[in-house]
Amino acid sequence: MYIAPTLNPIKDEKEKYIRIFDTTLRDGEQMPGVSLKPSQKLEIALALEELGVDSIEAGFPITSLGEFEAIKMIAREVSSSEVIALARSVKDDIDRVIDSDADAIHLFIATSDIHMKYKLKLSPQQVIERAVTSVEYARTHGLIVEFSAEDATRSNPEFLAQVFQAVVNAGASRIDIADTVGVAYPSLMARLVNYIKNNVKGDYIISVHCHDDFGMAVANSIAGIEAGASQVHATILGVGERAGNAALEEVTAAIKFILGYNTRVRFENINRVAQLVAEKYSLVIPPNKAIVGHNAFSHESGIHVHGILSHPLTYEPIDPSIVGAERRIVIGKHSGRHAIIFILKQLGYEPSNDIVDFVLRKVKELADQGIKIDYRTIEDIIREVAGDK
Repeated sequence: MYIAPTLNPIKDEKEKYIRIFDTTLRDGEQMPGVSLKPSQKLEIALALEELGVDSIEAGFPITSLGEFEAIKMIAREVSSSEVIALARSVKDDIDRVIDSDADAIHLFIATSDIHMKYKLKLSPQQVIERAVTSVEYARTHGLIVEFSAEDATRSNPEFLAQVFQAVVNAGASRIDIADTVGVAYPSLMARLVNYIKNNVKGDYIISVHCHDDFGMAVANSIAGIEAGASQVHATILGVGERAGNAALEEVTAAIKFILGYNTRVRFENINRVAQLVAEKYSLVIPPNKAIVGHNAFSHESGIHVHGILSHPLTYEPIDPSIVGAERRIVIGKHSGRHAIIFILKQLGYEPSNDIVDFVLRKVKELADQGIKIDYRTIEDIIREVAGDK
């Protein structure tokens, strides 16, 4: 059974602890064309547990029998991460979460004018009443309650604070600012987090849930954390609805290595988990994907390679081994002498000036023709200059 860690008061900003709420198996699985079997969801959940995320949102149990069974299976097998399940603010949804044996419930209701008018067809007061009734019902059944205001970033801030205050009073321990259609930008997210902190009283955690419709999900998440949010929702590889969610590998790395805050994430596992999710979701990880892309720690430019070989931090923000990756020196039209010398030594050849000059010239000639240069190509060139063909 998952036991929530005790949160100690922060004595110093650098001791700040950020909870990681992974929603790869819920919001991530809502990615168009993706449908996981219960066994696949369990495999990913166990990998996420090993990665060290605080909360695993295992799914939305009311949606199907298979989804319900997957959540129940995950709740049985996962012990060191919280297992949480999604529910609308309606009794049937909540009952389904209770029956799934999840540790916690992620309740939500929309708070923006457009959602209340056209989707819910409820008045603001009715939204508050439904939210409070749902939180109270979930609490009486022993669930930890996280409450999300759907479309929070398009909601009236005063009304948003009113809703959050009501659910905190009713027993919600975490409240979430959801940028449901990805229209926030960093300064707006920071202002909104600050506003909620200053206008909602009680003992609770603020969370942010950012979508990537305008490519700012990670930046918005970091801005929210800087402004005082203590939890962030994210998915592996940023999978999710439309343009996806904040990418967990990017958000957590920024939290740790840029902001200097703490998480439970075991960064050496990130590449392995990313590969697993890519396989199960039938995705190809873009080579230039931050942190986990094949080129994330690859270098071709002569100036960059010279710097890297002198001291890796000249052109790398972190040591790639920290995130389970490897540094690569790539040979191509942008290469310089230092890269050729490095490759020759790796291949066991003495890098004399004549050989280096010949190999570099041939590499650039081939690259200008659009030919990809790999180690075998280099060896062929070396044999050519050495007369070993």
